[in-house]
Amino acid sequence: MRRWVQTLPRLLWQRAAVMRGIALETSARDGHVVVALRGELDVSGAAGVEAAIAAEVVPGQSLIIDMSALGFMDCASLGALLRVQGLARSFGGDVVLAAPPQRARRLLVLTGQDQVFRVHPSVEAAVVSIASRRRLYAVAGPAVSTGPSGRAAPLGTGTG
Repeated sequence: MRRWVQTLPRLLWQRAAVMRGIALETSARDGHVVVALRGELDVSGAAGVEAAIAAEVVPGQSLIIDMSALGFMDCASLGALLRVQGLARSFGGDVVLAAPPQRARRLLVLTGQDQVFRVHPSVEAAVVSIASRRRLYAVAGPAVSTGPSGRAAPLGTGTG
């Protein structure tokens, strides 16, 4: 049986990538990967941004996308973020959006994706939210035990 153990990828320093119309900067904030997008993200840059962000997915970790300096985002770009979110979730993580500008927020609402992504007003709020969710859903032990008949029974009920 294989186990995935990985730390934050290459984040001892900030990294930046420049693509046509969009700049992408990766950093770490309180143990979380933060990807800051700057510029205009449209169909011409969506695939490159998707690949660059997907490379930052860490099993079991939430990835924060800082959208505060994003001037434009189209549906192709939203699709790219959704695919990265699917990848992150398949590894037990998530993608959280921080500080989307008015136009990007409108696109999220019109497409119903504001219900799919956790959206926060700032990177700091996203970090706090992730930390509080971890505390909320932290499990001290197993939720069920095996009863005498081999069937699962909730812990502490004495039934089986």
